[in-house]
Amino acid sequence: MRRVLFFGSSQFAVPSLLALLEADYELPVVVTQPDRPTGRHLRLQPTPVRRVAEERGLTVWTPEKVRRREFLQQAQEIAPDVVVVAAFGQILPQALLELPSSGWALNVHASLLPKYRGAAPIQYALLNDEQQTGVTIMQMEPTLDTGPILTQRACPILAEDDAGTLESRLAQMGAELLVETLHLLERGEVMPQPQDHARATYAPPITREDSILRWEETARQTWCRVRAMSPKPGAGFFWGERWVKVWKCIPLNESTDLPPGTVLQVERETVQVACGAGTVLQLREVQPESRPRMSAGDWARGARLQSGSRMAGGEPSERK
Repeated sequence: MRRVLFFGSSQFAVPSLLALLEADYELPVVVTQPDRPTGRHLRLQPTPVRRVAEERGLTVWTPEKVRRREFLQQAQEIAPDVVVVAAFGQILPQALLELPSSGWALNVHASLLPKYRGAAPIQYALLNDEQQTGVTIMQMEPTLDTGPILTQRACPILAEDDAGTLESRLAQMGAELLVETLHLLERGEVMPQPQDHARATYAPPITREDSILRWEETARQTWCRVRAMSPKPGAGFFWGERWVKVWKCIPLNESTDLPPGTVLQVERETVQVACGAGTVLQLREVQPESRPRMSAGDWARGARLQSGSRMAGGEPSERK
């Protein structure tokens, strides 16, 4: 069971790809999403998986739709022993899942299934203030993250974690667990266990609305939202017509009876803002639109922010 057909796109998938290569698995083809326009100038950019695969001289396919007959015929010619998927971005049809000679089509998922099925498990674990998360290696089905579980590994979510740091840690854990699981399958030492579908929760793709701070939420919820949206797309608010991204903040052990969104105090480096349920958030580092990152205090003085000023959230359509 050494010949692997690998599907992956995002940075989360890169450690799994590298782990397979380091464990001497044969990867005749790596399948990833097509190049997409990215950045201010919307230049076409390859996926992280494509960049790494091509650096290592691997053959890369970039089908727009893996369900198309032409792609299915190409994949059949690969004759893989096993299919591995990690953050690919498309649901594989049954025809692809039936390709491997071993019968195993594995997915590396960044949650402890059945929690957080879907596209954004890391962000939702942070949004919901979970104390731990983990990775799951599952046998794939042609539906969203519903297949039987082979192996899992948990890890704590640290107070200093954001989506970027947590993704990096889970990606490495997932890569290690993937290789371990393949070895267990080769020796017949692991059996798939059905998920408890009654306990399933979902993590749909992140939207623009998700990135807008909601001052009526508590300070801790707002802190969780900032961490969940960092580094991309970034959570923030509007000050006048300009979007202000929040990089660092912390809930304080203080209370207020002023309405949510009210500026309580502008300090040398920080700004205190009233949040829901009488809680208080301290803004520490922000980035005004088209400006570099700076301390919240420096931004507040430049924006002539005063105690009693009211922050706005804003409609996503207004965001630049």
